Amino acid sequence: MDLSRRTFLLGASAAAAGLPLNRSLAQSTRDMSAYQRMYAPIDDLFPVPGVELSRINPSYLRRVVEYQTTEAPGTIVVDPRSRYLYLVMRDGMAVRYGVGVGRSGFSWSGSATIKDKQEWPDWYPPKEMFGRQPELMEQMGELPGGLGMPGGPGNPLGARALYLWQGNKDTLYRIHGTFEPWTIGTNVSSGCIRMINQDVIDLYNHVPIGTKVVVLSSPSGRPKRNQTAALPE
Repeated sequence: MDLSRRTFLLGASAAAAGLPLNRSLAQSTRDMSAYQRMYAPIDDLFPVPGVELSRINPSYLRRVVEYQTTEAPGTIVVDPRSRYLYLVMRDGMAVRYGVGVGRSGFSWSGSATIKDKQEWPDWYPPKEMFGRQPELMEQMGELPGGLGMPGGPGNPLGARALYLWQGNKDTLYRIHGTFEPWTIGTNVSSGCIRMINQDVIDLYNHVPIGTKVVVLSSPSGRPKRNQTAALPE
């Protein structure tokens, strides 16, 4: 898989320029037009609405950035402290996406592997979540995998989900989309990493099953290993 800057600039992340404050008004206007295309509505299995960019801090919009790391190209690095997810490319570059992260008490860190990818995933809340939020039962139905919510616009996993495993154990930790893009850049989820639907679709299209994912936690930036995730959103 070619993860060079050229690939992204010519492909799905073609508009991945940022919006630095020192740019001219004309340049900023061109960048905003690019973002409007990047976050426009998507005709998918279910319609994905366009993003109201005025409700999102521009620093959390997708862009290609310099990023120094010892992780190999193709690795996903999540930094919950800064609320960014990086897809590492070659030559010290990465695609940076803004994310929403776990609330206090629901954070997780470690190293895992993407073992499954799903478009418009079904959601199966763990029983512990039903204990905290019994009202969720009213939204559930019997699905092939048990009690859950079918994929679609009302599903909190959004348009795509990446499932993280450690060896043969499901961490219950997900990277997924959201129909609440204004929550990006905040601590809002129950342990999972949420992304703007347009961004999670872009990430989904670039990473295969087997991709390494590193979730940072400690002040030194080194991930804690072999931990089990908190409950998924």
